[in-house]
Amino acid sequence: MMTLTLGHFLSLGAMLFALSVIGIFLNRKNLIVLLMAIELMLLAVNMNFVAFSHFLGDMHGQVFVFFILTVAAAESAIGLAILVLLFRNKNNINVDELNSLKG
Repeated sequence: MMTLTLGHFLSLGAMLFALSVIGIFLNRKNLIVLLMAIELMLLAVNMNFVAFSHFLGDMHGQVFVFFILTVAAAESAIGLAILVLLFRNKNNINVDELNSLKG
């Protein structure tokens, strides 16, 4: 029977992080998909924190994950609120057409 090691969790976190970076670079038009890729990136980092915390027997990594999840939830709420306002005003949320913030 195979046991899961730290390398398994770190490789899964690296794959999730790479998938989110690819998602950001391939899709630069839809703002919702960009926000989802950023959230996936944060979750990949959180997985690495939890894996290191578990395998080292230290709780600091898991406590740090709670702070990251709190900031990510606030970022998602504010980002979606901004998206709703932009959609009401512009009837579109494509990144290429949102140039109203230019100075």
